[in-house]
Amino acid sequence: MMKRVYLILTIVGFILPYYFFISFLTANGLNLPLLVEQLFGTPISTFFAVDLLITALVFWMFLYQEAHRLQMSRWWVYIIATLLVGPSFALPLFLYFRETRLAAT
Repeated sequence: MMKRVYLILTIVGFILPYYFFISFLTANGLNLPLLVEQLFGTPISTFFAVDLLITALVFWMFLYQEAHRLQMSRWWVYIIATLLVGPSFALPLFLYFRETRLAAT
């Protein structure tokens, strides 16, 4: 049951962030200074950006510990997934494969 939920959340966590990122790219191109300016341009956007960065760090700590505890290989893939999309994609992806690993043991 939870594996299916994690898989659905993985798909949603990939599609929704990239929808908005592609909308930004379509309107502005790969304008990194503008992206950073908009990301930290208001107190509320800064709140979300900092919260997301802390979430990513906490996820990486959990990922490292849990992947080693369960002897999951290629744990670094989830760090790359976090950097390419974000925790909204990488965390449910990890949890999906963690459930798979737990079911196998």
